[in-house]
Amino acid sequence: MANSTSTHRAERVSRYLSRHLRHAPDDIGIILDTAGWVPVTELLDACARSGFPITRAELEHVVATSDKQRFAFDDIGQRIRANQGHSVRVELGLDVVTPPDVLFHGTIEAFLPAIREQGLRPMRRHDVHLSPDTETARRVGARRGRSIVLTVDAGAMHRDGHRFRRSANGVWLTSHVPPDFLHLPE
Repeated sequence: MANSTSTHRAERVSRYLSRHLRHAPDDIGIILDTAGWVPVTELLDACARSGFPITRAELEHVVATSDKQRFAFDDIGQRIRANQGHSVRVELGLDVVTPPDVLFHGTIEAFLPAIREQGLRPMRRHDVHLSPDTETARRVGARRGRSIVLTVDAGAMHRDGHRFRRSANGVWLTSHVPPDFLHLPE
């Protein structure tokens, strides 16, 4: 039972951190710097003040064991940030890199009409998130229902001038995927 309880607690901590390190830092009174970093001590103090205390050990556990590696410590472990997925303005400082020829995006059937017409858009985030493999894309899409995996012709996009960056946890980021570069299920 302890394992199930600790897994549930780690998931709650991860969701809480995602919300406040990516979308709503003001809600708990933290200020992200321009690159999205916040001192760990300030984060932990703010979490406790807001009624959701997190220990340093729990924080380290979530950063180290999260299957999606959503968070990272700086080189000396004094600051933390989300690796990507922000809706608040941050500049992660990721270099533009050449993507593999093919990347993937997980979604659900309800979004296909808009995707066919407009392509993939970042919506409330800064970038469109793409996966390096179909299994990861399938898991991402499954968060909202039965997953459909789209294939992105990233190599052709790159040759056409689209820019890609890769986050610390391997998620590929680009500003938009036009419909011409998508292979959708029929």
